[in-house]
Amino acid sequence: MRTHLCGELRPEHVEARVALCGWVGRRREHGEHLSFLDLRDYSGTVQCVVDGSVDVRSEWVVRVEGTVRLRPEGTVNPELPTGEVELTDCVVEVLAEAEPPPFPVDDRAEVDESVRLRYRFVDLRRPRMQQNLRLRSRVLGAMRAAMVRQGFCEVETPLLWTPTPEGAREFAVPSRLNRGKFYVLPQSPQIAKQLLMVAGMDRYFQIARCLRDEDLRADRQFEFTQLDIEASFVTERDVQDAITVAVVEATEAAVGEAPSAIETMTWHDAMDRFGVDKPDLRFGMELVDLGEVFSGTQVRAFAAPCVKAVRVPEGGALGRNRLDGLVDRAKELGAKGLAWFKVTSDAPVALTSPLDKVLSDAERSGIVSATGAVSGDLVLVVADEWRTACEVLGQVRLDLGRPPVGQGERRFLWVTEFPLFDGTDEDGNPRSAHHPFTMPHPDDLELLRSDPTRVRSQAYDLVLNGWELGSGSIRIHREDIQRQVFDALGIPPEEAEARFGFLLGAFRYGAPPHGGFAVGVDRFVAVLAGEDNLREVIAYPKTQSGTDPMTGAPKALSERALRELGLRVTPAGD
Repeated sequence: MRTHLCGELRPEHVEARVALCGWVGRRREHGEHLSFLDLRDYSGTVQCVVDGSVDVRSEWVVRVEGTVRLRPEGTVNPELPTGEVELTDCVVEVLAEAEPPPFPVDDRAEVDESVRLRYRFVDLRRPRMQQNLRLRSRVLGAMRAAMVRQGFCEVETPLLWTPTPEGAREFAVPSRLNRGKFYVLPQSPQIAKQLLMVAGMDRYFQIARCLRDEDLRADRQFEFTQLDIEASFVTERDVQDAITVAVVEATEAAVGEAPSAIETMTWHDAMDRFGVDKPDLRFGMELVDLGEVFSGTQVRAFAAPCVKAVRVPEGGALGRNRLDGLVDRAKELGAKGLAWFKVTSDAPVALTSPLDKVLSDAERSGIVSATGAVSGDLVLVVADEWRTACEVLGQVRLDLGRPPVGQGERRFLWVTEFPLFDGTDEDGNPRSAHHPFTMPHPDDLELLRSDPTRVRSQAYDLVLNGWELGSGSIRIHREDIQRQVFDALGIPPEEAEARFGFLLGAFRYGAPPHGGFAVGVDRFVAVLAGEDNLREVIAYPKTQSGTDPMTGAPKALSERALRELGLRVTPAGD
């Protein structure tokens, strides 16, 4: 039906007779003898000149046959890649008529998101959405090619799976043939891919669809896609190197340039320096320890196990209302308070602050010296337990300094040596920081029984501009260590056997040391596209309430369907 795409035509095509197909963007009539159509497909837009009037409307689908010519002098459109040429002597064939669209199909109009999602099939025609989805396709293609080239074998794992303790709520699927029993949709292929290593597959990968029944937000959907890998006889570095190849090549395929070298940082250093386990390295404002400065302080507000500070360049211009807001923000995040100091002079050091009058000269100069602050800067200080002080100031740092998603360079980072456990459950048992199949750090194995909260793991995250792209670890491949971890988590032997007997049993048949990783494709693409909401890089996302305005899902099942599944819907609260 067509010989070219609309956005392909250039001066080298002049005098060629071509056929194009697409949607009518705009129609302009110059009297009774001349009409102009902007014809659009995914590749771009080209102007078509039609002799006489033409009966088409916006978003009608048409086929246009015509001859390419240079635009007359003074009519070139530098904003269009096709702006030097146009189609003339056009014959227009209507392929499908269309009602007026619910909103303009361009990126100039701001449209309410609920309307966009209701008419997603129209929204996806917009240039921004076309670009985002095609960028996503390039990312997926590059990652798949990189894994195949590195010797990984693509294997599909089941979507109907068994419940696993991976920390998130699962979607349950009732079984018609086994009434009263349920499958779950996989949170990840974690156990399945470990069993592939026991099976001798050696290097596995999959572009995996995963599902979690968690509350939705800007960076989380029920359904998500990940590049999932697992490999045998590997170290942490081996896994990281394989993923590095994939994400570097995907970045280059998506945006045309490779990122800078990927740095590595331990979890403790990330928390200590940036207050988060996914630091955004595009800007400074690192946290500074003021423990020595206030080691002998008489100021009760600073008599705490940890005193942390962050310097805000030129933050001295902030007014009192904004500063009071920062104090409230720190308290909201869990701190007892937040102290602020405006540096008004370097030498001699002079500070403006409600606490200035109770500081010694040594403490004043120590604050400025330790943080590197100069006149006009602002220093914010939190005194509390180490983790609280770091996390509060880390969030305040992001609130004040973080650039927009698509701004600045792309700074990848490997974060390593996460704690094996993070917090406790309602019964006082430790909770897995990643998942219960993560191998403890070899130097900390003895702590599993005596002090499990101090055990480091062989887990690692990949971070890009403050977004966690994915997590991985070296897995437990020995039954005795796996049972020790289950015991630390408060999972009794009989429950462990009932839930994971097939995995523990597989270990008895010779499990190789192995490890893996999963890259969150949706987040990765969002950062590369400069979008701060995953819905902008997913073809058919759900709203924050978990609904699909286009299809009306989720919907009630018929009584007949419920009976076949052995289900009965009870009123809310029963």
